[in-house]
Amino acid sequence: MGVVRMQEIERTDEELVQETLDGRREAFQLLVERHQSRVFGLVRHYLRSGAEVEDLVQDTFLKAFSKLSTFQSNSSFYTWLYRIAKNSVLDHLKRKGRSPIVAMEDPEDNLGGMGEGRSTGLPAPDAAMMKHEISAVTRAVLEELPDIFRDVLILRELEGLSYQEIAETLEVSIGTVESRIFRARAKFKDKLMQQHPEFVEGLS
Repeated sequence: MGVVRMQEIERTDEELVQETLDGRREAFQLLVERHQSRVFGLVRHYLRSGAEVEDLVQDTFLKAFSKLSTFQSNSSFYTWLYRIAKNSVLDHLKRKGRSPIVAMEDPEDNLGGMGEGRSTGLPAPDAAMMKHEISAVTRAVLEELPDIFRDVLILRELEGLSYQEIAETLEVSIGTVESRIFRARAKFKDKLMQQHPEFVEGLS
């Protein structure tokens, strides 16, 4: 039993996708187990209700299963899954009459590539603040950012994706990712300074 499980773990997402398309539904269950925690985390960044989060995660995987034949391995399975999850969230918000934050025009204004700077602009852990307070403040500030800025911060700072993975997920160039992250960090820090200046002390 242990040997079989190890072989399953070693199979790539692409192999599991192909096996699912070949009729092995248990292969898709392995994909769900492999990615469900990340999808839960992603959806929680956009919705507050636990019940809504669970419903949207289930909806994401149901849609992924029905659209699996459209997956192309030139991008990772997770980036493809992310796009489905994000669209599910936006559709859900519209159905509920809660307008998602409107995306701004692409803010490329002569920024050029900014590179992968080390200063994130997100609140650093503070020994005097409880973890849940930091999380609540981070969520509140993120919710006020336009979609194109909030998305890149979530993917980079909270999901830990590389610039290349973010570019594939959002279907934009790496240069666009770099400039959006640069702008997003600045806007995040500005709002944080206005609303919670105690979090900004010590940030460069």
